[in-house]
Amino acid sequence: MATLSAKPGQRLSVSDWQSGSQLLSSTAEHLRLQSQQIRQEGRALRNETTVQTRWDEQDSQRRLTERVQDVSRLKEALELCLQDADTEIEALSAVKGDTESLLAAMTLPLDAAVECLTLREGRRGDDLVRDAVEVELKKEVEVIGGVQRALQQRVSQAFEQICLLQEARQQLVFDLQNKSEALGVDQTCLSLTVTSPLISLKPNPSRVPNGSTSPQQWEQFSQYNRSRAQEEMKTSLQLREAMRVTISQTQNELEAQRVATDFALRKRSHELERAREELLWQQRLTQKEAQELEQDIRGLERDLKAKTAPLKLAHTRLETRTTRPGVDLCRDQVYLSSYSWILLQRATGGRQVQYGLVDEVTQLEATITALKQKLAQSQHSLQTLQEQLSQIEKDLSYKTEALALDRRCLETRQKLIPNAETHYRERTSATASQLLPQARSHVPQLV
Repeated sequence: MATLSAKPGQRLSVSDWQSGSQLLSSTAEHLRLQSQQIRQEGRALRNETTVQTRWDEQDSQRRLTERVQDVSRLKEALELCLQDADTEIEALSAVKGDTESLLAAMTLPLDAAVECLTLREGRRGDDLVRDAVEVELKKEVEVIGGVQRALQQRVSQAFEQICLLQEARQQLVFDLQNKSEALGVDQTCLSLTVTSPLISLKPNPSRVPNGSTSPQQWEQFSQYNRSRAQEEMKTSLQLREAMRVTISQTQNELEAQRVATDFALRKRSHELERAREELLWQQRLTQKEAQELEQDIRGLERDLKAKTAPLKLAHTRLETRTTRPGVDLCRDQVYLSSYSWILLQRATGGRQVQYGLVDEVTQLEATITALKQKLAQSQHSLQTLQEQLSQIEKDLSYKTEALALDRRCLETRQKLIPNAETHYRERTSATASQLLPQARSHVPQLV
């Protein structure tokens, strides 16, 4: 008889089986509810996080945009300030160049003044005087020296101010470079999106880098650079105005002193010209008087020589009459004057020959003595006239040479006047070239 085989193991009851099935169903339902809740929460979280992420991304985008705008605005302000600084440096350099040119141009009037002083040292004799021209020339040298010192001081101040401006400019350039780099970084960050290939996870990206500054410090730094540059530009503007005033004042001082010196030179030249003309007039008169005196001296010498023969004749007659014999040797030793002799001649009818001869000799000797005295006096007067004429010629040569030197000084100073009249320059040059050889031609004759 066949038998049924039974599966070995524990067997559950129907109630246990039902309980297990219910438990499984309830567990599955609970898990499904729990899963549904989790799914709902996940969806809500996904929606919330997506919105938050998008919001945060948009907020960061806005903040980056605002930062880029702030940096761009401050960068533009710094660039404008840098342009102004460059313009001011160029303007101050131009004024400095003008001042240096004027300072270099001081060599011309200084050389002219020194040359005039050196030329006028060639005056000789009484014409070597300390006149108004010398005073004005020395004053001109002092004025030029003061102008040079003032201009050199302005040049030094301008150089120092340019150095300060360049230092402030360099700080602006450094700040602008930083702003440009920072602007490039922020613009790069602004251009990144979630699909950009260059994005990646970084270790500790939220760390604070060393040397970080606050927004206030960042803005204060740039504002300080701008303020410093603007202050230096203000100082430079004031210095430029002061330099222009100094240039104008120095030019006015130089022009006034040049006019005063030229006036003194022309006045002195006019005085020398008048003195020279007066000496020429005196020279002509003295020469004429000396020539007339020489003629008179030759006449006195002829007359004196002509009196020798009558005196010899009278002596010979008297000496010859001493040989008369006896009582015919008649002679009166009493001296008679010319008037007494005339009376005697009238009384005796002209028969007193001896008295006449004696009186003739006396008169001839007195005449010769008077002629000799007058000849000596005339010769002494001629010698005095010749000495005076020599002195006049010597002084005339000195004055001619001094006049030529002063006119050469005027000619030298003509190069200080760009618009001087050509005619005056040529006339002065020709006159000076004519006078100086004339003046020097007298010197060897007087030495």
